[in-house]
This record gives sequence, C-alpha cells and structure tokens, in this order.
Amino acid sequence: MSKILGLDIGTKRIGVALSDPMNIIAQPNCAIIRKNDEYAIQKIQEICNNNQVKIIVVGLPKNMNGTIGSQAQDCIEFSKKLEGYSIVYEDERLTSHQAENILRDLNKKYTKDKKQVDIKSACIILQQYLDRRDKKWQKKTKD
Repeated sequence: MSKILGLDIGTKRIGVALSDPMNIIAQPNCAIIRKNDEYAIQKIQEICNNNQVKIIVVGLPKNMNGTIGSQAQDCIEFSKKLEGYSIVYEDERLTSHQAENILRDLNKKYTKDKKQVDIKSACIILQQYLDRRDKKWQKKTKD
C-alpha cells in the first residue's frame, strides 16, 4: 500500500513526514538540507520510491490574510519540480508555532536543532490533510 508524504518546505531545510500504511497517522521522517533544489528533489524522490508514495502534501505558508506571498510562491515553484506525483497544497499558517509548542510541551530542546521543528511541522501539515480526507470519506459512506 502506498504512503502519503508531507513536506514543510523552507529556504534552509525541508521537513518530511510520512503517513502510516493505512494513511491515517502522520509520522516524522527526516529533515533535508536544502543545499540546492536538485539535491533536495533527489532526496525526496528517494523517500518516495522507498515508500511507494504517489501523493505529496506540500505546506503552503499563506499570508495571514490568505494571500500567496513570496514564501508560498517558492513552495509552489519547488513542488513543480516533483514530477510524477500528485501534489496537494495544505494551508500551513502557524504550523511552526504549533510545532514549537508541541516540542516545548514534550521538553524537547529545539532551539539549537531547528530541524525538529521542520519535521514536526511536516507532521502537522500531513495530519491536517489526512484528517480532512478521512472526514470526507466518512461523510461519503454515511450518505
């Protein structure tokens, strides 16, 4: 069974999360250093190939008013290079803040290891998508 990949694309690192085989729970995977886009794309493709990924959920950091800013545009341009996958954009406003709060509650020291925040953010992005997808499926089965 194929898994779903979640990405939190930043200028320095890309947080990566994978769904479980049933596509219900987002699980932390890794953080990829964004040396350049070719390197990052190659690493993402390796993860996708090893996990039979067909869908990639990309966090879209919209402005607070819902518009697309430069950071969101960078995510869109980067994800266009992920050819052969179904790309889904998930609003990721405040996920980094959420991730920091979760890590703080778990007593994790994340201030010197920012990749923890990126990975946790990717999990939040992917879990939001999985939860929304599950609700749509449940609604269809009830009708």
